[in-house]
Amino acid sequence: MGDVVVSLDAELSWGYHDLEDAPPRVDRAREGWRTALDLLDRYHVPATWAIVGHLFLDDCDGRHDDHPLGGDWFSCGESGDWCAPDLVSDVRDAAVGHEIGAHAFSHVPMNESWVTDAVADAEFRCCQRAAAGLDLSLDSFVFPRNWIHYREELAGNDFTCYRGYRPKPWYADSRARPFLKLLDYSPVGRWTPVVEPTVDEYGLVNIPASLYLYSFQGRVRELTERLGYDPIVEVAKRGIDAVADDDGVFHVWLHPHNILQPGGRERFAAVLDYAARKRDTTDVTVRTMEAVADDFL
Repeated sequence: MGDVVVSLDAELSWGYHDLEDAPPRVDRAREGWRTALDLLDRYHVPATWAIVGHLFLDDCDGRHDDHPLGGDWFSCGESGDWCAPDLVSDVRDAAVGHEIGAHAFSHVPMNESWVTDAVADAEFRCCQRAAAGLDLSLDSFVFPRNWIHYREELAGNDFTCYRGYRPKPWYADSRARPFLKLLDYSPVGRWTPVVEPTVDEYGLVNIPASLYLYSFQGRVRELTERLGYDPIVEVAKRGIDAVADDDGVFHVWLHPHNILQPGGRERFAAVLDYAARKRDTTDVTVRTMEAVADDFL
């Protein structure tokens, strides 16, 4: 049978430090981090925590002499969370057995024109070195903002797998995409976002994403709640059922701070509860990215 995989982009303030505006919930990102840990523990679900490498450090004076980026890039300031070895340790020490992966060293978006081979290599290399300071080695990687580039450099820094792009849904190129998406996320929809990991030309295992757990928010979510269902939970149950009946991977992802949105905790809990019940009553397994990748290496 198949696998359910949960991955979290754990970035605290780094996720928005290059942007002018950040959502207010980022200021409470530590709370979201701990809430996510509590929920995963409650349902005994191991997850891959893709953590920004700088968070492994105890402190920072803004100097990283072996990293090509300098100046304002590492000038974190007094506000925000730029180092969090305590939170990393909480993930490492959790009884459920999470995997700690990487989300780049300083959340460099790899698609930007100013990113060079040297910058990408430093982002990967500095992650491994920072993790080694906590007696950890990293296998899984999640690219910032899901822009996948520099895979050769990633492989050269001892990573073994990454979260790949979600396959396009059948309605992706349709002019009626918004309507068809809402229809397919409804109780009468049929789309089942199951993915198949593959080994790329660099020997890395590509474990594609299936579903972002917070892609339906705002007015659309309010409307569907009035109709008595959560579209994301609907599709998540469909995906979990599919891998309980057949092979493949159903790979959901989120940020810990997403849980702080209205209804965010309830949505994540509903998905974890369903996955746990299927795990306990069928042959489906809940595994980390690293564990899935091991099957291909």
